[in-house]
Amino acid sequence: MNNDAGVFTTIKGRVTDVDTHHPLPLINVKINGSRYGTVTDQQGDFYLSAPGSYNRVTFSYVGYQPVTKSIAPGKDNVLNVSMHSSQTQLKEVAITSGKKKRYRNKGNPAVDLIREVINHKEENRMTSADYLQYEQYERINLSFVDIPAALINNRFFKMYKFMLDTVRNGEKKQALLPAYFSEKVFRNYYRKSPEKAIKILVAQKEANILKFIDTAGVDVYLNRLYGNTIDIYANNIFIITNQFLSPIADHAPDFYKFFITDTIRAGKNKLIEISFTPRNQGDLLFEGKLLVTQDGHFAVQSCELKVNKHININFMRSLQIRLDFLPFLNGRYYLSKSDVKADFGVFKNKGFGVNGERTVVFSNYLLNSALPEVFYKGKDLQTVPDADNPDTAYWAQHRPDTLTAQQARVYPRISRLEKMPQFKRATWVAATLTGGYASWGPVQLGPVGSFFSYDSEEGPRFQIGGRTTPALSKTLYFEGYAAYGTRDKQIKYDLSTYIAINKTAFYRFPNDYFKLTYQYDIGVPGQNFSIINQQAAVSSFQSGTTAYWIYNRTFKAEYVKDFENHFSYNLAFRNWDQRAAGRLVYQHNSPDDQIVDHLRTSEVDLGLRYAPHEQILQGTVYRRTIYSKYPILYLQVNHGIKGLFNGSYNYTTLGLNIFKRFYFSQLGFADITLLGGYLNGKVPFPLLSISPANQSIAYDPDAYNQMTYLEFVSDHYAGLNLTQSFNGFFLNKIPLIEHLKWREYLTGKILFGGLRNENNPLYSSGLYNFPVAGNGANGTYALGSKPYIEAGVGIGNIFKFLRIDGIKRFNYLDHPGASRYGIKLSFNPDF
Repeated sequence: MNNDAGVFTTIKGRVTDVDTHHPLPLINVKINGSRYGTVTDQQGDFYLSAPGSYNRVTFSYVGYQPVTKSIAPGKDNVLNVSMHSSQTQLKEVAITSGKKKRYRNKGNPAVDLIREVINHKEENRMTSADYLQYEQYERINLSFVDIPAALINNRFFKMYKFMLDTVRNGEKKQALLPAYFSEKVFRNYYRKSPEKAIKILVAQKEANILKFIDTAGVDVYLNRLYGNTIDIYANNIFIITNQFLSPIADHAPDFYKFFITDTIRAGKNKLIEISFTPRNQGDLLFEGKLLVTQDGHFAVQSCELKVNKHININFMRSLQIRLDFLPFLNGRYYLSKSDVKADFGVFKNKGFGVNGERTVVFSNYLLNSALPEVFYKGKDLQTVPDADNPDTAYWAQHRPDTLTAQQARVYPRISRLEKMPQFKRATWVAATLTGGYASWGPVQLGPVGSFFSYDSEEGPRFQIGGRTTPALSKTLYFEGYAAYGTRDKQIKYDLSTYIAINKTAFYRFPNDYFKLTYQYDIGVPGQNFSIINQQAAVSSFQSGTTAYWIYNRTFKAEYVKDFENHFSYNLAFRNWDQRAAGRLVYQHNSPDDQIVDHLRTSEVDLGLRYAPHEQILQGTVYRRTIYSKYPILYLQVNHGIKGLFNGSYNYTTLGLNIFKRFYFSQLGFADITLLGGYLNGKVPFPLLSISPANQSIAYDPDAYNQMTYLEFVSDHYAGLNLTQSFNGFFLNKIPLIEHLKWREYLTGKILFGGLRNENNPLYSSGLYNFPVAGNGANGTYALGSKPYIEAGVGIGNIFKFLRIDGIKRFNYLDHPGASRYGIKLSFNPDF
């Protein structure tokens, strides 16, 4: 080999089976005497370019005889290669049968072999070592495919045609538009006891035309979508936002059928090929095959995982996973490469879609080499300085394979695209529609979803708002809105100022800012003003009467701090002036029945939140948690101070909320929330704990959906909320229903609590009378000795986006306005 500067050796072509002439995918193509290589695609095609002069290239794959070809150094080479099978069927695993037999686990040699693999899982996992180090190269490629010809030939699209590529789908060629391409290099360190994993991002590079989707964590989502960590030895594998049962899970033989389909000799080693398929085609299970070693370790040497067309996953056309393992010095096989390909589209088999691939290469394993103790006290995820700055030479040296010609064209093409004024305007429109804010230089107008809403007190409500961006200042931010209701004829407003200590926008993680807010707005008691401030479209439609309203004038000063481990706290002072409206009246329970125009409180608030190992998607308004098996804990403490800025009461409230998702493999998952609270002090009912109700037609997982607004108050409470999602496990097995791909849900909520006599106006003076039912109002009651209970059954994934829940309320049915049954809707397109 001659490493002449500027000289490249290029090889492209197709690999086929010598007997069937079918194209061979996933064939390893490697230039001899170098580290450069690639694999063939689904059509058997390959493209490989390497700096330097080389004269030989080798094609290899387990089960085929390797082929070595001579090539012209420093030239463009075209090779069409045919490969011979090297698989040898042995007598002891031959399968002969005159007729189809009923499948059984008992006496099945494939199941016996799988049980050996299961029994040896722990010793074969990478984390079986006390200390482990390795390098990781990760590449994600996302493209739009099967773009309609009408769009390609459209006059508007003409200027973007340089972005198009082509891809072969069988005998048909399809237009392909690259949308996202990223590469990353990591160094990984693992310690078994006490367990600690550290991932250091060394270099990254990205090309993205989806920047109008303002989610700073788009790579987090794509990694979750295409399998962040695919561990074949784990019981369950997270991919496509779902949990799939591994074919070598502890109880895999209960859900899979296994067959020994081949015995292969690879050099001195013997491998058994086991094919598997789901017992039920609609369950979240794979089909495919494993190659298992016969050296006493029963390790997985490679595996191919696919899904069938009946599986209950939306929008997915195909899924292919390939895992390859290489032998290590201790006789174990460690993961060397993971390749995941998934295609998505609105229609299953045709039309516009998205083609994605995530390739991860693992190398330079080092076992049982401990680093100094202080190293393992570092952050779980670290980034080296200048990780965004590696040049082309760096990537040529550290990329374990070469990019295809199509991939190599992505970076320069998107760079050219981003400079086009037409694309910038189109991106602005898309960002406004998807993110909710329209950008005007250093100012953003929005959120767009708040421009109009309707409620019974304000009538039609019109709102205009905006905020500044880091383009104006990375330290000082302003946010606010003004709104007007045509029925109440009042102007509402909110003015907020942020001082970002870490020069990070307040809507990005991590937060570290001071905030001052002055707000005048309307809300529903106990609802945290969500109907107005969130402006969800369906919240404008209510079941029953919303008769109780309060106008709030609030001044708030707060400090918010997020830590890298996702512990955060919020320390605030709030002065709150509330005035009853609608049919709500604040009236003393004294003999003169004095009406209270304003209820003023001053309080110091402390909120603590801890979400270990949390992954988040950061949007323009909210941060969305990607739920995992780890709990989320939240503690809120509020202390009212009488006499401070006209505060009327002394009190202390404590509130605790613990959320956890439990995964049950094929039975889906359960979301469980434990909540509780206690109030110390004597206060009128507006300052008690008002149980969150929901009278909108939209289902709210955090509220009581058959409870009316301001129906229950308490000064101590404890509750349990449960949602069990079965992911279609039962409906997938019902004839005539299974093809609908519906998903079933069970929900239940129970709330215990009570009200001490000192806070009950029936027993203690100096309080406010509870609102009385009548004239369209439903009345307010103390939560009594029996708990409030509601439960429901839901059917989701109707038309791939609609969920309908039927809710039953079990008690307190004598309250005016109480309804035993209700129907709620929610719209949540998901995979």
